[in-house]
Amino acid sequence: MTKLSVNINKIATLRNARGGNIPDILKVAVDCQTFGAEGITVHPRPDERHIRYSDVLDIQSIITTEFNIEGYPSPSFMELVKAVKPCQVTLVPDPPEAITSNAGWNTIENESFLKEIIEELQSAGIRVSIFVDTDIDNVLNAAKTGTDRIELYTEPYASNYERNKEEAVLPFVEAAKAARDVGLGVNAGHDLNLENLRFLKENIPWLKEVSIGHALISDALYFGLEETIRLYKECLK
Repeated sequence: MTKLSVNINKIATLRNARGGNIPDILKVAVDCQTFGAEGITVHPRPDERHIRYSDVLDIQSIITTEFNIEGYPSPSFMELVKAVKPCQVTLVPDPPEAITSNAGWNTIENESFLKEIIEELQSAGIRVSIFVDTDIDNVLNAAKTGTDRIELYTEPYASNYERNKEEAVLPFVEAAKAARDVGLGVNAGHDLNLENLRFLKENIPWLKEVSIGHALISDALYFGLEETIRLYKECLK
């Protein structure tokens, strides 16, 4: 079964809007785990506008499920993740000021850079995934970086889903097959929701993990967090 990792950045955004500790990011992390999520994802940025570096350290000490930390491999980020030693680090090519991830790595142009970073993380006992688009050459070259997995950037799939879901999913299926053929695990994330998640899973049944934040937290406003996690897990069966 594909694992559901809940990205809790939006919870931190809500907390930071008023200061204080409401909602309690640590309680939410534990609750997601209790309600059935197989992973917790965070994406700390240098300006700490949502998840803070201190949150990352605190979360690691209280959860027993898989911990996935996303981010650009700046010196401060690398120092943080090597101290925390999460189950997985997902490398993204975002500049610090980006609102959200909006593109994958060019693994050909950045091969040597990524290879060095990945070796450093794996030496610390951390599994590595890199955020990529569906270009087949780019996916195949990801294997040369030494990464354990790729995470498919699924915003184009989500954007085109309503217009033609079969056409929307095709490049992701082909990219996932290419990754599998060269021995890479496949994760997916970005703009996945209750409407489009099941179809993606049905077409890529070997998905290892999906990381979902914005849509899931938004749905929780209506359904509650426990029921929302149950609904997303139903999509992945």
